[in-house]
Amino acid sequence: MWTSGRMSNAKNLFGLGVSLYFWGLMDLTTPVLSGSARPLTEGQEDNLPDKLHQRMKRSWVWNQFFVLEEYTGTDPLYVGKLHSDMDRGDGSIKYILSGEGAGIVFTIDDTTGDIHAIQRLDREERSQYTLRAQALDRRTGQPMEPESEFIIKIQDINDNEPKFLDGPYVASVPEMSPVGTSVIQVTATDADDPTYGNSARVVYSILQGQPYFSVDSRTGLIRTALMNMDREAKEYYEVIIQAKDMGGQLGGLAGTTTVNITLSDVNDNPPRFPQKHYQMSVLESAPVSSTVGRVVAKDLDEGINAEMKYSLVDGDGLDVFDINTDPNYQVGIITVRKPLSFESKKSYTLKVEGANPHLEMRFLNLGPFRDTTTVHISVEDVDEPPVFEPSIYFVEVPEDVEIGTTIQIISAKDPDVTNNSIRYSIDRSSDPGRFFYVDITSGALMTARPLDREDISWHNITVLATELNNPSQVGSVSVTVKVLDVNDNAPEFARFYETFVCENAKAGQLIQTVSAIDRDDPQEGQHFYYSLAPEAANNPNFTLRDNQDNTAWILTRRSGFRQHEQNTFYLPILISDNGRPVLSSTGTLTVHVCSCDEEGMVMSCNAEAYVLPVSLSRGALIAILACIFVLLVLVLLILSMRRQRKQPYIIDEEENIHENIVRYDDEGGGEEDTEAFDIAAMWNPREAQLVVKNRQDMLPEIESLSRYVPQACIMDNNVHNYVLAKLYEADMDLWAPPFDSLQTYMFEGNGSVAESLSSLQSVTTDSDQSYDYLTDWGPRFKKLAEMYGATDSSGALW
Repeated sequence: MWTSGRMSNAKNLFGLGVSLYFWGLMDLTTPVLSGSARPLTEGQEDNLPDKLHQRMKRSWVWNQFFVLEEYTGTDPLYVGKLHSDMDRGDGSIKYILSGEGAGIVFTIDDTTGDIHAIQRLDREERSQYTLRAQALDRRTGQPMEPESEFIIKIQDINDNEPKFLDGPYVASVPEMSPVGTSVIQVTATDADDPTYGNSARVVYSILQGQPYFSVDSRTGLIRTALMNMDREAKEYYEVIIQAKDMGGQLGGLAGTTTVNITLSDVNDNPPRFPQKHYQMSVLESAPVSSTVGRVVAKDLDEGINAEMKYSLVDGDGLDVFDINTDPNYQVGIITVRKPLSFESKKSYTLKVEGANPHLEMRFLNLGPFRDTTTVHISVEDVDEPPVFEPSIYFVEVPEDVEIGTTIQIISAKDPDVTNNSIRYSIDRSSDPGRFFYVDITSGALMTARPLDREDISWHNITVLATELNNPSQVGSVSVTVKVLDVNDNAPEFARFYETFVCENAKAGQLIQTVSAIDRDDPQEGQHFYYSLAPEAANNPNFTLRDNQDNTAWILTRRSGFRQHEQNTFYLPILISDNGRPVLSSTGTLTVHVCSCDEEGMVMSCNAEAYVLPVSLSRGALIAILACIFVLLVLVLLILSMRRQRKQPYIIDEEENIHENIVRYDDEGGGEEDTEAFDIAAMWNPREAQLVVKNRQDMLPEIESLSRYVPQACIMDNNVHNYVLAKLYEADMDLWAPPFDSLQTYMFEGNGSVAESLSSLQSVTTDSDQSYDYLTDWGPRFKKLAEMYGATDSSGALW
């Protein structure tokens, strides 16, 4: 039989909470397990040793131990003792402890059964442990007693202060609230055992925040304690609440928290304008909806309680100005409602009211919650552009109006006090065809070109009016001109009409229906009249029937048409309209005579083929044409060969060509004249043959000077022959361009028609050289004649 107890001393027995003892006798068949009176199961009875089946006397029964938390001693804390009646003290019994905390928190002496706590215990972490004990035969390891379960309970001490788990707190309460208005409830939690003493009994008190707030000591509910607390005077409060356990007694543990309380706003302050008079100004040219100025009424409240509604309640500008409320800044914006005129009215007076739209009935005695101010607005004069009266013109004019006819008088005036003179003009972008003209001073709008409704039926022009003294001030007006129709277009066929008549056609047969169009648009509608032209009134072949629906039928008057007699007829038809005056035109209907079958289907509309004369067959005609074509090809071939016959003259490499002369007979064009000659040819005569640039704009007037070089001149034979060959080639080439060309010469000096071109042998003074002959060379050398010709004492050229 298990027994438990703490026999160390009376202190442990009575002061530390010794385990309970139950004395009594127990039957063998009802053994006690783990300190509770539970019968063994059949399996458990089978596991007991045989000697346990003998009836024996049980001494005492146990089921739990008590131990205080937070033990601070250095030795292991003695908890209790386990003992079996079968333990005779000879050490043959071995005690084993298992379960929660066994070996870690609690240990047992396997010989004596003493239980000790080897770690510091905290009831707030764990309030009890459930363990199991067993007595074994030390030699065999067989259980001497069935395994029993017992509990070790941790007994509480006051080692935890109250804590505000939700702190710090934030709360708000409306300003001007009555005393006792609930603000917020705070709660403190104590981790100690509420069932053991007063360790967890908490009492609340206020440390900071009086006399404005109070707290219920039992519930922690905070209330207002002062009446008429004004947010505008003080908005934020910091309240400190204390929670103390042990019922608030001395020695209890305490915790604190902070409660931040804000007074929320109520509408207890009426709006007020800081000034009773506002002075504003606005230009008379200010557009509608433009801002004139702003007014603001101050309200000490905030949010919805400070919202304002501005309105105009009186004044002489109620229909000229308007006021709107800016919801973001709560200001009143005065705007222009109608166009202003300095010349009409120079100033206005308005009475503006600002009011709170959201009121609280309990604070109406603090009102009124509205205020008024006076606004004086001055209109400033500006130089305005001319104004047209009326603001738009509509003119109707017939299309046959004569040029220069006045169709409308456009009138504008300067709205300013100065009343400057006006000059009129037309914006040419609105009248690109220049059909109209406006008189610059009178504003008379006149036609400048003939009008044609069929081309342009509407004209939208813009007339400008400019101040004479200030051209930057320009006014404009739109003039719409509608061109009215007159009967000036004769009707004509809608298309070209061409039809046929069968050779077997009968008299009265319909061969064509014709219709007409007219570009005019009479108000009464168009109606056309058809008839044969006077020259065809008695046409024996065809007749016309007017259908009175703007169409007409063309009918045959006879039968028996024959292609070989006449294969085409031209029928002139007269078309007249119903206008005033009546206009008419003549259209021609072309009628071909065709061969048709019995059902009237066309077989052929061509006359018999033309019969060639017997003397000239068709094959002969083709042969003649082929011969003509061959001759043309031969002529073109010969001309092409003649153009390619010319071969370039090959200059012997050993030839030495000293100089070249370029002949041209027109005055140079300066640097831009690139057609005269190629200057590179003057430096390399061999390349001159390959790249010869011929002028296409001048004909030669002076022949090449090289042909005047005397043959008797003393010169090298090779050079002489070369020069003559080139000269002959140039003279005899029929395909060479008959204008400026590149020629060469071999020397200068005696015998040259142009004489020497070098300055080496030139005279040194002007007196030895006469230039009188320059005056005979014509206007091209006039400048040279003036520069080098002889002059008299008066400066005149001889």
